[in-house]
Amino acid sequence: MEEPYKVNDKITAREVRLVGDNVEQGVYPVRVAQQMANEQNLDLVEISPTAVPPVCRIIDYSKFKYEQKKKTREMKAKAQKVVIKEIRFGPNTDDHDFEFKMKHAKAFLESGFKIKSYVHFVGRTIVFKERGEILLLKFAQALEDVAKVEQLPKLEGKRMFLILAPKVAAPVKK
Repeated sequence: MEEPYKVNDKITAREVRLVGDNVEQGVYPVRVAQQMANEQNLDLVEISPTAVPPVCRIIDYSKFKYEQKKKTREMKAKAQKVVIKEIRFGPNTDDHDFEFKMKHAKAFLESGFKIKSYVHFVGRTIVFKERGEILLLKFAQALEDVAKVEQLPKLEGKRMFLILAPKVAAPVKK
């Protein structure tokens, strides 16, 4: 695995900008910066290679790598996983079925899930595209007190999608 940062002898720039706590900040030739790092028994690490001159820091590289891994782990743990529940309709969905599916959708939204509701057109029912769109808009309107429309009805192949997200972000249950 390739290291994300250049360390010590791997730094190819002639001059580097030193930053950090235990050094005099400024631009130094790379040999001088390397010597300063050696005197402190630490590593010269190139933090920002695209800057002119590249930015380096004198730190303990193994400790630095550990801190970076720890940060990425924490970020992953804090990231909320978005769960999408699907609700399927036919273009000729009856009122009772509609109410039943709407009740389920409301429960999903209150639990913090997103909803991808779609009308599936089978065979020749594709000629009833408007019915599908009206059904999805009616669905969105019925749930407007608990959901906001994230994507308006859009036809893709034999399915017309509508994506709804909860208005108030509730804790996601697993």
